[in-house]
Amino acid sequence: MRIVADTHTHTISSGHAYSTIQENAKEAFANGIQMINMSDHGPAMSGAPFRYHFGNLEIIPDSLYGVRVLKGVELNIMNYSGKVDLDGYYLEKLDLVLASYHDICIKPAAIEEHTAGAIHIISDPYIDVFAHPGNPQFQIDIEKVVKAARDYNKIIEINNQSVVVRRGSEKNCLQIARMCKKYGVRVTTGSDAHISFGIGRFDFVAKLLEEAEMPEELVITTSLGKMEDYLIERRKRIGKPAGRKY
Repeated sequence: MRIVADTHTHTISSGHAYSTIQENAKEAFANGIQMINMSDHGPAMSGAPFRYHFGNLEIIPDSLYGVRVLKGVELNIMNYSGKVDLDGYYLEKLDLVLASYHDICIKPAAIEEHTAGAIHIISDPYIDVFAHPGNPQFQIDIEKVVKAARDYNKIIEINNQSVVVRRGSEKNCLQIARMCKKYGVRVTTGSDAHISFGIGRFDFVAKLLEEAEMPEELVITTSLGKMEDYLIERRKRIGKPAGRKY
């Protein structure tokens, strides 16, 4: 299975990442990655950019150094009722929106609360991807969350950095992948790179998808066609006319 898109990448704008979008695009091209999503942290994260940053992403070309560049964000989930740190005015302008739990923005609670919060996020029409869901610090009821992704036709992320920075994620990530396979839920692959050298690096992801015997048709990042089809699907869902970027 060949992965050609990396939907979770960070630039220096995140405050604790170390490469520019140009450096990320060049490294993506060198690694055979054809598409990257700019998913810098939302403004509630310490050091992250102000909301105007996300409103001005239109100035970045759609392609850099032969790599398709999506303009996105990794939203911070702020409470267990679905609040995030950017509103629809900004999210409507973006190509691909991720949302995730970070303990700097929300205090871990009980599984029931984590699960309810994830389902609220998945039900939000502006949010496409529930990112690094395997984090044991924010343990979820995996089957309930995957079923919600199925019901709302959303995407679950398999995050390459979870094995490194979210210790204990491996078991959850494998169960998530298997549950996505069971319910026919699409998954995406994110390097979560915070420096250009991590762009398109999917050692953990590849191993996990193989172990889960994940069908390639459910891995949205294995073809640009599947990615572009999803972007059209997103525009229809949020009522954004085709051909209008902003």
